[in-house]
Amino acid sequence: MKHVVVDLEMNPVDREFREVRKRLRDEVIEIGAVKLGEDYVQESTFRCYVKPEYGPIKKHITRLTSITQAMVDTGEVFEPSFRAFVDWVGEEETTIYSWSMSDIKQLKSECRMKLRDFDVHWLDSRWVDLQQEFDDRLGLHNSLALKHALGAMDRDFEGTQHTALDDAINTSAILALMQDDEAFRKTMQPVLDILQPQDDLKSSIGDLCPELMKLSKEL
Repeated sequence: MKHVVVDLEMNPVDREFREVRKRLRDEVIEIGAVKLGEDYVQESTFRCYVKPEYGPIKKHITRLTSITQAMVDTGEVFEPSFRAFVDWVGEEETTIYSWSMSDIKQLKSECRMKLRDFDVHWLDSRWVDLQQEFDDRLGLHNSLALKHALGAMDRDFEGTQHTALDDAINTSAILALMQDDEAFRKTMQPVLDILQPQDDLKSSIGDLCPELMKLSKEL
């Protein structure tokens, strides 16, 4: 069994393509993924930039992701890029994870429009929402952003946020930790204490984890 953690960056379909926007609001512009073995140790990585077909890279997307038009112009459009990803995943039994379900929804929408011969069941049968599993394990009613989940683990984000491969690598660290329930609970105990605080611990944990304390009040 292999485990693949994937992350996507996207760009809005330009408003001039009104008919397209009725079916597809965004296009994938970067695919980043990490493949882990049965022991949840990283084996390989995948990364490609994808050239959008319905409008140029928006300025706010470049500010967020650092992806420029020149970078995607060197890449392929969605169909060959996605097929390359599928080939990289391979034929071995594989579970695919992402932080939330937004990425699988995007891939399914884009596949239906641009790869009509592709069976999206390939995605449905493999995909796991790791964010939901993380939240369920902690008993959270609201979802934590990836950076807050890492912060709860007392782990700094490695690389650059909103870079698909870096996001996938950091998400894979959470996946690996979750395989050892004892280690996971020990690491996440401060968060559990915030969610169900004891009077003598509440203030000290709040001082140590102000962002999480603020989040806990929102839950």
